[in-house]
Amino acid sequence: MKKQKSLPEHLVELLNGGHAHVDFDSAAKDWPPNLQGKKPEGAAHSPWEVLEHMRIAQWDILEFTRNPKHVSPEFPAGYWPKTQAPPDSKAWNKSVAAFRSDLKAMIKIVENKSTDFLAPLPQGDGQTVLREALLVADHNSYHLGELLLLRRLLGAWK
Repeated sequence: MKKQKSLPEHLVELLNGGHAHVDFDSAAKDWPPNLQGKKPEGAAHSPWEVLEHMRIAQWDILEFTRNPKHVSPEFPAGYWPKTQAPPDSKAWNKSVAAFRSDLKAMIKIVENKSTDFLAPLPQGDGQTVLREALLVADHNSYHLGELLLLRRLLGAWK
């Protein structure tokens, strides 16, 4: 009989994505620079705004999880970039790299053998590591779908 996966293994798969939806790398790589700040007709946000929102929100959840002194950005303005387009030619790749780095850090917390998934975080009001890991996966999944739709609308998806 095949060994069942542990909770951390399931969470890592969920955080990495790619099972029921597109993974982050597939959705974020090779965006044409001229389309990163475009907002298709009827869309609420540009690809840059969605990417930065994902990065900021994930960073905030990670920091809340691991740093009892973390102060979250003002909601909702602090969770969105100030511009519709990247401020320079390096911003997109810098945001992608920061997103990946923070995702790896959350995965490290999940994989840590001493992590108590159900213990309330002392800085919260009932939140747990399990809840925060699921929140990252859920939020990322939602916005990955949005990023993929923007790619399709802008003709940047094969």
